[in-house]
Amino acid sequence: MTQIPDGAQSAPLTVLAVDDERPALDELAYLLRAQGDVGEILTAGDATTALRVIKGRLGSAGEPPIDAVFLDINMPGLDGLELAGVLAAFAVPPAVVFVTAHDDRAVDAFDLGAVDYLLKPLREERLAESVRRIRAAVRADRVTDAAQPESDAASSDEVIPVELGGVTTLVHRSDIAWVEADGDYARLHTATGSHLVRIPISVLESRWQSAGFLRVHRSYLVALPLVTGIRSVGTGTVVCLRVGDQAPVTELPVSRRHTRELKDRLVRAPRQTWTSR
Repeated sequence: MTQIPDGAQSAPLTVLAVDDERPALDELAYLLRAQGDVGEILTAGDATTALRVIKGRLGSAGEPPIDAVFLDINMPGLDGLELAGVLAAFAVPPAVVFVTAHDDRAVDAFDLGAVDYLLKPLREERLAESVRRIRAAVRADRVTDAAQPESDAASSDEVIPVELGGVTTLVHRSDIAWVEADGDYARLHTATGSHLVRIPISVLESRWQSAGFLRVHRSYLVALPLVTGIRSVGTGTVVCLRVGDQAPVTELPVSRRHTRELKDRLVRAPRQTWTSR
């Protein structure tokens, strides 16, 4: 029987409330503070800001990730249902509770895996029931994580939301050829361009190693299925990647301490399958 620490089961929930109407957002945050199982409460006035907050927590070692998102549906730009669809593609998605004045979107909401669907104006006892459902879902996830310490990263194609100039782009992990370190950020390189995300390369290395990514240098993480070969350049080694059929080969340096592992993984690669990078 798998056991997890009592503290992990009873740790207060970290939640994010999202609503573009400030009075409604303030009321939701106020009601959430009255719930004993809720600890930290974060707020966002739109879906793009919400994504930024969630991504920031994914890349932070000192702050807990978001356990649940309380989400309005009708918002300008990316609406609540679209945001929930993005979150559902995350490797470890937060629980989603819709909070809306409209009762005609419940079927769509539950199709996206929503934990609950609350109608405005909120009733405190109904909100308490949602928090209990979230607590049960989070506890089940933690038990599953304890029972399965190996990452399930290879079982699904993770989606990374990237924001630039107020526009959110969804980048699939399977489209990424290599990752380049940029301080506390990482630059994701694809066939169509590069995208800067606020996630350290060390976090992506740990999360994606079972999906066929390998650290070859302190500054580079590469997708092994796209490696076409390695070659010596002077006293060093470079790895060659081809992102698309018409794209030129990209060469990245390989540090001496990573060369042996890279060669070993490439030799084993024909006998391995990364079904969903």
